[in-house]
Amino acid sequence: MRALFFDGTLRFDRNFPMPSPRPDEALIRTRLAGICNTDVEILRGYKGFGGVLGHEFVGEVVRADSAPALVGQRVVGEINCYCGRCPTCRRGDFRHCPHRTVLGIRGRDGTMADFFTLPTRLLHRVPDSLTDEQAVFVEPLAAACEILEQVHIEPSHRVVVLGDGKLGLLIAQVLHTTGCDLSLVGRHPRKLARAASGIATRLATDPADPIGPDADIVIEATGSTTGLGAARSLVRPGGILVLKSTFHGEVPFDPSSIVVDEITLIGSRCGPFAPALDLLNQGSIQVEPLIDGRFPLDDGLVAFEKAASGALKVLLAT
Repeated sequence: MRALFFDGTLRFDRNFPMPSPRPDEALIRTRLAGICNTDVEILRGYKGFGGVLGHEFVGEVVRADSAPALVGQRVVGEINCYCGRCPTCRRGDFRHCPHRTVLGIRGRDGTMADFFTLPTRLLHRVPDSLTDEQAVFVEPLAAACEILEQVHIEPSHRVVVLGDGKLGLLIAQVLHTTGCDLSLVGRHPRKLARAASGIATRLATDPADPIGPDADIVIEATGSTTGLGAARSLVRPGGILVLKSTFHGEVPFDPSSIVVDEITLIGSRCGPFAPALDLLNQGSIQVEPLIDGRFPLDDGLVAFEKAASGALKVLLAT
């Protein structure tokens, strides 16, 4: 089969070995895969991963011995493949299983191939009302929804989303549903223009519109090593700082100011798929304006070049 894999160099292979599903897994044919900033960071050394890239997908189940009703269904899937037996799993914290593999990120080949495998317990059927182009956003949209699982946001709260990339734009849409006083802050007018209707945007580099340190909650989604410091400068004493970025590299960080100002620091990663699917199905989230390119899998190397150049969402079609 065809696959995009990384072994220190990103390569396209037409004769990559076909995966063989275990009894509890499904064999899935990729329909669309999305290139995430994490995929780009893997090429720079993040997590030391080697194998087939990709964790954002919509696919069709072609084999599922443990769940035959899934065969022929369009699905999306959670990416943390947990053991189910360890103390972490027994307390229900599956996403942090110390023995987990992570689709296209840690110990498990990903979705940028004709076929891949994933445990059937991690799969979610895609409603017929959603297009493939919408469904491929479920995984990053779930990550945006996770913030509402971790932080209670009220209409009176002043909230800043820092970062105008793919994830920042999705987060802004999700938080906008709370009715909070929301601002999306970024450095790229072209990207800020993609924000959904009704979301206030601010250019971080505009000296005529300085941003003060008075936000109750700041979401750092810049994907940059400088993002934490910038986000810290915007949150009020006693406020909440949510970190979403993952990248390869060290971050300059002064914990003293966090202690002195009693800032609550929250790491936020993967999230619940059901709310993400519901938001898309209700038409509450618009994802199509975030698509900057669609390439056949054979042109995956070119697609990665575009994704790394500052594009928003780039898709791969098999």
